[in-house]
Amino acid sequence: MKLNLEEIARRSGVSRSTVSRVINNDPNVKTETRERVQDIIHQLNFQPNVAARSLASGRTRVLGLVIPRGVTALFTDPYFPILIQGIASACNVHDHSVMLWLAEPEYERRTIHQVMHGGLIDGVIVSSMLMDDPLVQALADNQKPFVLVGRHPTNASLSYVDVDNIKGAHSAVAHLLRLGRRRIAAITGPQNAIVGADRRTGYLDALRERGLAPDPRLTVEGDFTETSGYLGMQRLLAHDPDAVFAASDMMAQGALRALREAGRRVPEDVAVVGFDDMPFAATTEPPLTTVRQPIGRLGATAVEILIDLITQPAAGPRRVLLSTELVIRKSCGAI
Repeated sequence: MKLNLEEIARRSGVSRSTVSRVINNDPNVKTETRERVQDIIHQLNFQPNVAARSLASGRTRVLGLVIPRGVTALFTDPYFPILIQGIASACNVHDHSVMLWLAEPEYERRTIHQVMHGGLIDGVIVSSMLMDDPLVQALADNQKPFVLVGRHPTNASLSYVDVDNIKGAHSAVAHLLRLGRRRIAAITGPQNAIVGADRRTGYLDALRERGLAPDPRLTVEGDFTETSGYLGMQRLLAHDPDAVFAASDMMAQGALRALREAGRRVPEDVAVVGFDDMPFAATTEPPLTTVRQPIGRLGATAVEILIDLITQPAAGPRRVLLSTELVIRKSCGAI
């Protein structure tokens, strides 16, 4: 016997259209009727045709995830697996699936129209974009719901979820200042990315609040990789810092390696603070003081915002800023 909507309707004692409304979560179905139909569906282990369901409801219940970074970064930076896990878990809770769009950044920007109009997704989450990234404008032109993980620096009409990167970086550097450090260096993130610029701003604000003029020789730009932290720390050593704020734990890990090779003790000679609180931060030598950001919550909140935009498009943009927390360990010298 072929299982179809007609058979479900016959066994439930309702019309085929009522079964279709139950499958597509139409609110205009009596609770008793809905429960009876759902019981029959579960008993028969009926799996609705996804394509047909999409045509009936106008929705696929699939969210796209676009990360305009090189594919290699997705497999080497521990930030992204945690973010993706948060997105996937939230999708499961809300009966959605997630489709990860893997491509090099330039290819993603050229083909985003195909992704948006292929009929496969209801909306898009975009993470780790650059300032003035044309991808964002392409998404806006397509008029399909999307949300950014990371605030947009200029467009207030876009929906996003972010952490307070400025405040988080400020708290890390202010902590070093309270410990008596004065020649505090910074290994920043890329300055063409809003997260990199924001964390640099927090570093500079903390220095100026204490009346310290920033020394440009004590600032180098990295790209959130361990290698850039290692090379950046090697350059900074020529200017005798007594502390360093690295704008990511990966870069802090590279800085620790460079300090160890140079015979500098941490924290006695140079205190080190990172940003992210990655799982490895508690097991570096010494354990890393860092700014904890809720990466999993970032992903989950992005899903909730996007589903809200899909179901209530007239409500306007949503903007959520999550808090950070300074986690003090031995690398700063406070313990």
